Amino acid sequence: MTTIALYATDTMADWEYGYLTAGLAMAREQDQDANRLIVASETGEAVTTMGGLRITPDVALAGLPTLDALILPGAPSWDSGHDAVLRLAVELVAAGTPVAAICGATLGVARAGLLDDRPHTSNAAEFLTQATEYRGAEHYRDEKAVSDGTVITAGGVSPLEFAKLVFERLNVFPQPVVDAWYGLYTTGERKYYDQLAGA
Repeated sequence: MTTIALYATDTMADWEYGYLTAGLAMAREQDQDANRLIVASETGEAVTTMGGLRITPDVALAGLPTLDALILPGAPSWDSGHDAVLRLAVELVAAGTPVAAICGATLGVARAGLLDDRPHTSNAAEFLTQATEYRGAEHYRDEKAVSDGTVITAGGVSPLEFAKLVFERLNVFPQPVVDAWYGLYTTGERKYYDQLAGA
């Protein structure tokens, strides 16, 4: 079973992880042992999303089990703090465990030095320069989402591409299913629905 943690923090952007968590649930419908999603906040206390939803995490960061991936959604607060989860992200990347950051969370991983020597993207190249620790400008890619195999990054308006790269990295679905899923949600064409339903 693949164990995935979603980091929950106040004002996190609801739309940035929705496709991902729904896709993981779809995989569990097919196979209960496909993946285990754990929601973790820094202290284990409830958070309120940008959309006003109250989320009660499963665990505090300190109580997380061994992970196969860490998901970091965006929020306006990533320009400072989040030290505990950024330390965890550094440890996971060093061990070869995927860390996926979208929108504001890319600023956090930039602060932690995780984007200094690998291809990555964000909301814009200049967005990451807000992090004085950031030394990776030459590796920036003007793309919706980027993966180097361990660190996955995306801009805040690319949750589909973000989810797709996570699905592919974790082998959540066979590639034809991922392609049909992505085709359906990017085009709305019936043929992709039929492919997805048939798979």
